Amino acid sequence: MRNSDRRSFIKNSGAAAGGFAIASSLQPWMARGEESRPNLLFILTDDHRWDALGSAGNPIVQTPNLDRITREGVSFTRNFVVTSICCTSRANIFTGMYGSRNGVETFRTPFSPETWNECYPMLLREAGYRTGFVGKWGIGGESPEQDFDFWGGYAGQGVYLEEIEGETRHMTERLGNKSLEFLDGCDGSKPFCLSISFKAPHCQDGAERQFPPDPDLENLYSDVEIPRPETATEEEFQKLPEFLQESEARKRWGVRFANEEMRQNSVKDYYRLITGVDRQVGILLDKLEEMGELKNTVIIFTGDNGFYLGEHGLAGKWFMHEESIRTPLLVFDPSLPEEQRGKKLDPMTLNIDISPTLLEYAGVEIPDRVQGQSLRSLAHGKNPKDWRTEWFYEHHFEHPGIPQTEGVRTERWKYCRFIELDPVYEELYDLENDPLEQTNLASNSDYKNQLNEMRKKWEHLRESVV
Repeated sequence: MRNSDRRSFIKNSGAAAGGFAIASSLQPWMARGEESRPNLLFILTDDHRWDALGSAGNPIVQTPNLDRITREGVSFTRNFVVTSICCTSRANIFTGMYGSRNGVETFRTPFSPETWNECYPMLLREAGYRTGFVGKWGIGGESPEQDFDFWGGYAGQGVYLEEIEGETRHMTERLGNKSLEFLDGCDGSKPFCLSISFKAPHCQDGAERQFPPDPDLENLYSDVEIPRPETATEEEFQKLPEFLQESEARKRWGVRFANEEMRQNSVKDYYRLITGVDRQVGILLDKLEEMGELKNTVIIFTGDNGFYLGEHGLAGKWFMHEESIRTPLLVFDPSLPEEQRGKKLDPMTLNIDISPTLLEYAGVEIPDRVQGQSLRSLAHGKNPKDWRTEWFYEHHFEHPGIPQTEGVRTERWKYCRFIELDPVYEELYDLENDPLEQTNLASNSDYKNQLNEMRKKWEHLRESVV
């Protein structure tokens, strides 16, 4: 039986009614004594921008199960990746460190033994957790099967659609089945940490159909018109410097968004892939409830990169626009007080915060080299005085069509620096007055002092992340 047959998610049965109904009916693990530690479920999607969730205000994409997690947990509305590319972002997540420190800035680069031993799966296994990994590994070198109690990972990008026993099976479902297999192997003798890394909604590189969904979802969104983003115009594209107009992001725009029919089909398929992930999330939640473990499980959901859907005439990610660097972040914590559930929190959070968060929930010491900060206190409604108000962005991946960038984002300002060019090309945006980043102020003499201030921040922060 296909696992999709186990749950009727599109009908939204109960999706808007009561979430998990656990806030008052279940006792969180904290009540079982200080020595009892929560299970950890970390779910990662690929190229999933922050606004592609129903709970983020998107009126089209159907994500009832993730929306339930949002209602019963907390969502961080300003979550970012410090490098927007798969390999480095995944290394950031595993380590809690920038690529400049963890050393992974290409698809071929593996973790050093020292760094891998400081990653959350290794530390949690050492601390007595049963660990599992399912899905896209994304880091160079040999797959570390031997370092997990359960391995359902794969190298490379994988293929969405496969014929299995005479039936077409989608990768999202296959990864969901692997995740259920891991849970079936948990006997309750020790807490578990399962990391699931979905390929969706990443494109299928080189395929004619860029975002092939599960055949079950083929007709979903067929009667919907996808609105055009305000910045997805020729006028906005012409504002870009020539090197961005000729970049890999423009080439990929040409096979996804170059005409209206293509744009409609691509975005609908992108949303179908996300809904497919949401279905598997619902099945996993059902399984945890059946096991009696949902009340003992902390769930973190996020994406490894943002994704242009034609904004600025671009596709892909890599650069420093919000569409590229901003991702969803949901935390479901059964020990949250009733008044904290469903809150949307706006402190700036980063993908390097995932590892220290998982470690703190498990009561495991966070390594000194970790640069992220645990989110647990924020989730519980506390506001640490030293929480970041600015952060450094770096993208050092070597590709002739992807110029390397560094920059700084503060609460109001964004500064981007294309470091390979001579002379260096700079961008400065006032996000308060220009949230869509339509006017580059770097050459405006009225903002010379602000530009110099951001240059100083860039110089200081880039030294601190190594």
